[in-house]
Amino acid sequence: MSQRRTHHGQPRKPGTATLSVVALWSSRLRWLGLSIATAVLIVLLMFYLWMPQTEPSLNAGEGFASDRLPAAGSEKEVPFDGKRAMQYLEAICKIGPRISGSEGMRRQQQLLEKHFKDLGATVTYQRFTAKQKSQRQPVEMANLIVSYHPERKRRIILCSHYDTRPIADQEPDPRRWREPFLSANDGGSGVALLMELGRHFKDLQLQVGLDLVFFDGEEYIHDSERDVYFFGSKHFAQDYARNRKKTMSYIGAVLLDMVAGKGATFPIEQNSWLKASPLVKEVWGIAAELKCDAFTRGFSRFAVEDDHIPLNQAGIPAIDIIDFDYPHWHRLSDVPKNCSPEPMEQVARVCGVWVQRVR
Repeated sequence: MSQRRTHHGQPRKPGTATLSVVALWSSRLRWLGLSIATAVLIVLLMFYLWMPQTEPSLNAGEGFASDRLPAAGSEKEVPFDGKRAMQYLEAICKIGPRISGSEGMRRQQQLLEKHFKDLGATVTYQRFTAKQKSQRQPVEMANLIVSYHPERKRRIILCSHYDTRPIADQEPDPRRWREPFLSANDGGSGVALLMELGRHFKDLQLQVGLDLVFFDGEEYIHDSERDVYFFGSKHFAQDYARNRKKTMSYIGAVLLDMVAGKGATFPIEQNSWLKASPLVKEVWGIAAELKCDAFTRGFSRFAVEDDHIPLNQAGIPAIDIIDFDYPHWHRLSDVPKNCSPEPMEQVARVCGVWVQRVR
């Protein structure tokens, strides 16, 4: 028990009343300590129950639209050409940075529009204006939508963002952040994969409509503390919820983000599991059928905030195939030579079967 000093500067022993007060507060503190400990245990238990399992259940028949699936293996496997996909990736990167509203973005849009129209697909733009918090002027943006069987009301989505970040903000030397940043894997790989995959959709027996959606404004971040993410997917989701949902229905979406890194692996992204686990089971189940071992059964270390979040919020079950351990993420070294066709080939094989399997 500590001693207090009197006004005269001499210590004195507390009297009986003081001892009673101290005893009362000691009792209250012990009760408070037990209450805090109990609360902490409850919170930890709830967190444990909320967190996904280390090994999720991916049993056959539990997946997305499992009651409508044909027999496994009846689909035509897509003859995806990884070498040609890498050539598309190099062509995209030769444009240079493809920042929202820039000349590089316009050149990329022209390239994609010609590519998909030549393949017989319908190409449309969803144009809008976005104002970033850190910037004085708004920017004209556009989601590019490539449609197969546009007359069908029941539809699915394969998507990727196609803009590049204005700064390489993970570069160790901040003085180099504003050097030209190609962002080959993060922004380019999903585009290149869909360019190659798009060559084969006309030969597949699809039972639903298919849209390839290239989101603008995912990476339009100048100040990570203040700026807003996901302009393109938010606009797409809001437009769907307000307008298009009345006349058609998106029943699933698969987002491709950083799918070409050398040695890439694709664990189950946590937000995808929490928001659209049936679709995760379906896609990772197909990967297991095809022995695509880049798709691992464990969970990612991160719950990733990405373009699939606005889609889920609009009622579209959406999942993210992403290699978030890519060492060149947001660095100047994110160039085609640090990418590889093998991961893209696996992702394309899985997506090729999935688009045929959906009813």
